Amino acid sequence: MALLRGVWGVLSALGKSGADLCKGCGSRLRSPLSFANVPRWFSSNFIGYPKKPMTSYVRFSKEQLPIFKAQNPDAKNSELIKKIAELWRELPDAEKKIYEDAYRTDWQAYKEEINRIQEQLTPSQIVSLEKEIMQKRLKKKALIKKRELTMLGKPKRPRSAYNIFIAERFQEAKDGTSQVKLKAVNESWKNLSSSQKQVYIQLAKDDKVRYYNEMKSWEEQMVEVGRDDLVRRSVKYTAK
Repeated sequence: MALLRGVWGVLSALGKSGADLCKGCGSRLRSPLSFANVPRWFSSNFIGYPKKPMTSYVRFSKEQLPIFKAQNPDAKNSELIKKIAELWRELPDAEKKIYEDAYRTDWQAYKEEINRIQEQLTPSQIVSLEKEIMQKRLKKKALIKKRELTMLGKPKRPRSAYNIFIAERFQEAKDGTSQVKLKAVNESWKNLSSSQKQVYIQLAKDDKVRYYNEMKSWEEQMVEVGRDDLVRRSVKYTAK
């Protein structure tokens, strides 16, 4: 229990979408509302709306990441995630079971609490919420997914030559609003000669190589820890 109490402080920063967590729930739901999408503002009774529980590996990663960062302050997140993944693979089954049991216990408590909340909804409230849920569901899932991928150290996508130039020159621009500075930098890009643009084109090519290599390594790590769902469909790896 001491170990779990130590972990608990880092568990609220990230979670999967309710749709992912509730796969297979199907007809067990008493309303069309998914567990994750009842808005917290719906009623003052929902001020204590429960947070979604972490998976066992995410729990472990959230606990270990600050430790690894403190020990390796200059290391990239992708490098730290690789070390954490290796540590997870080597973790004895008895210790892994602590995280797995904690997830199952928290998920059951979470599901019961959401069911209790849903039982309080009137038919008209359900209809009203459904409309808003349909509008926000994809946006919310994308945000949660982005947070999870950031925590897992997914490499940043490569930048274009134009974006590299904008990032470089925008910081140098001092006068005017952001919109004014962006317009000025954009004009500067248009006025560059072909040879000047070639510098940024080469930087963009180098960034693509960086992205390819980092993604290959990251996806192999994800396969090793059982997160095949994060690997691109066109890429297949075999866990070592």
